[in-house]
Amino acid sequence: MNQFLVFLSRMFVAIPSTFLVWLLSFFAFDQTFFLSGAISIGAGIIAYWISGIVLKQRFLKKHQLTRKEYQYIKKNLEEAKGKLNRLHKSMLSIRHLPTLKQRVEFTKTTKKIYYLTKKEPKRFYKAEEFYFSHLDSAVELSEKYVFLSAQPKKTYELDQSLYETRKTLEQMSKMVEEDLYRVISDDIDHLNFEIDVAKHSIQTRKDSQNLIESRRLK
Repeated sequence: MNQFLVFLSRMFVAIPSTFLVWLLSFFAFDQTFFLSGAISIGAGIIAYWISGIVLKQRFLKKHQLTRKEYQYIKKNLEEAKGKLNRLHKSMLSIRHLPTLKQRVEFTKTTKKIYYLTKKEPKRFYKAEEFYFSHLDSAVELSEKYVFLSAQPKKTYELDQSLYETRKTLEQMSKMVEEDLYRVISDDIDHLNFEIDVAKHSIQTRKDSQNLIESRRLK
């Protein structure tokens, strides 16, 4: 859920409610100015609270999630956000120009998975391998690489370890691309279905026009 938009929606309900209740209390029920203010503020708080419940229920219904499922996903996304920040920081700290483009793409892919999941929480179940395995491995490898590459004296063993780490991160990048593909697999299937429907409609129209044309020639 976009918390800023949710806040604006709740305020859009709460502020008019507060004003309306104050007018009713002061003019219709002949309450004092300050008592009307206190009553209206209370009504505004209640309206803000109820609107929050309604918006959350609509959100859960739209994405076909239970409250428990959403809390579980939300908790894991909050943990993942910290890991992603660490990953992106370490990826940008790696001083190896030949892999710069690959690291930038890797970073973009992980961000895409996170934001898609945050926008549509049910996608989380298609990205569990990313959140519970690939992300942790990528963070560990990239941070270890940054630490080792910062050592002043390089040895053959250290250079080999750095080389192997780069190769592993390259493989991880491909795995994360596959994670993204799984996350959007339903969208791809839906698009392919729509393309097939459109092609069928176009072909049907062409066949119909050809039939009409052949009848005219006869």
